[in-house]
Amino acid sequence: KIARSEAGGEDALVGNVNKLMVTPRGYTGVPRKGHLVFDACFESGNLGRVDYISEFEFDLFIRPDTCNPRFRVWFNFTVENVRETQRVILNIVNFSKTKSLYREGMSPVVKSTSRPKWQRLPAKNVYYYRCPDHRRNYVMSFAFCFDREDDVYQFAYCYPYTYSRLQHYLDSLERRNLDYLQREQLGLSVQQRRLDLLTITSPGECPEKKLVVLTARVHPGESPASFVCQGVIDFLVSQHPVAQLLRDHVIFKIVPMLNPDGVYLGNYRCSLMGFDLNRHWQEPSLWAHPTLYAVKQLIVQLSQDPKVGLEFYIDVHAHSTMMNGFMYGNVFEEEERVQRQAVFPRLLCNNAADFSFSNTSFNRDMVKAGTGRRFLGGLLDDTSYCYTLEVSFYSYMAAGSTAPVPYTEDTYMKLGRNVARTFLDYYKHNHFIDENKELYDSLACSTASTHPWRKMRRTSMKLKIQFDVWREHVNWRILTIGTS
Repeated sequence: KIARSEAGGEDALVGNVNKLMVTPRGYTGVPRKGHLVFDACFESGNLGRVDYISEFEFDLFIRPDTCNPRFRVWFNFTVENVRETQRVILNIVNFSKTKSLYREGMSPVVKSTSRPKWQRLPAKNVYYYRCPDHRRNYVMSFAFCFDREDDVYQFAYCYPYTYSRLQHYLDSLERRNLDYLQREQLGLSVQQRRLDLLTITSPGECPEKKLVVLTARVHPGESPASFVCQGVIDFLVSQHPVAQLLRDHVIFKIVPMLNPDGVYLGNYRCSLMGFDLNRHWQEPSLWAHPTLYAVKQLIVQLSQDPKVGLEFYIDVHAHSTMMNGFMYGNVFEEEERVQRQAVFPRLLCNNAADFSFSNTSFNRDMVKAGTGRRFLGGLLDDTSYCYTLEVSFYSYMAAGSTAPVPYTEDTYMKLGRNVARTFLDYYKHNHFIDENKELYDSLACSTASTHPWRKMRRTSMKLKIQFDVWREHVNWRILTIGTS
């Protein structure tokens, strides 16, 4: 479909542009190279309107979240039919937020058909300002030069992580037939998309196992949360000795995408029906919020199961105005509980160079009463801790650095791996896991099917020498937590 741009009220934006060719007003000639074609009719796409300003400049309008005009932040669109060396300025003119990391040097990400790896635009080419021509909304303008005529270019607010990408990832995990990984369909969204639940733990009954619940993507535009969540999963299903130890002592239940419809549709904060699901934990509706309803029911059932001790609920988000990874926690009257709640984020701060304990805060704002962290913090007993894990859309400040380091897909996943590793430190701190004893036992009892050390001779002296050397190596790896 090829159409020409038509003026119209931005409040009327209800759909994405579909192969929209933008030409000068009144142009009736044959379409030619350099008449840009914009498209956002694909999964997680968002672009509602394009206005031609000049041959070198275009105004772009974000489509609001479905059924909710308040939120206009996420964008994801393609441009084609470009002319080689064509230089343009693209103005995204209707952001609903005023404060943004674009003020701090953040820039959109771009890829093209011949260069499929996402990369950030140079910050010097990006400008963020309040514009009197657009209802005093904030405008983000960026300059770009198209260099390959046959390429299709794609621009996005941050690295997209789609519903289909998650399904392909989970399918690949399932094909590995790991005996310590179970995937199940916990429910369906309004549009009948899967709500997946992963359970990761060593098989067999163990009455002393702790339980950790982790969820992500309740806000669909917060795509970094999915990369962090995948980092957690990748580490927990790996053969790393720390992961093996955690599986023996902990049950991990992970819901990697709480709002699959919103993700698929390219919304920023809401579900298909316009609900911010992270404000409806108190009374979710089976009809209007089916995914949230299913997850709440699961957590309530787990909290009442005497066979497991539900100790952690962590909900993963991305933050549009702050740097680094950090956490939000709850406020308690008992000082001992306050101190115990701070242990996990302090340990994570030691493990992850991009995690900031100084940005971590504990609050009971009324506006947050319907969030998972606040609701479950009031529901679960005093041995359970509920956190929101936030990670910046843009960057982190490494120790000793004076300049922000932009996040990549890999460094988001690295934060997830470090979150997973921190559970070992937490349970060692609480004397639930004796690491050295457990590692020794795992070596002594290794089997031909599960351990790379199975061919070691079992003489006590040789085993002790091998173990001492290996333990030093593992301890060193735990101290240098950045590697996988």
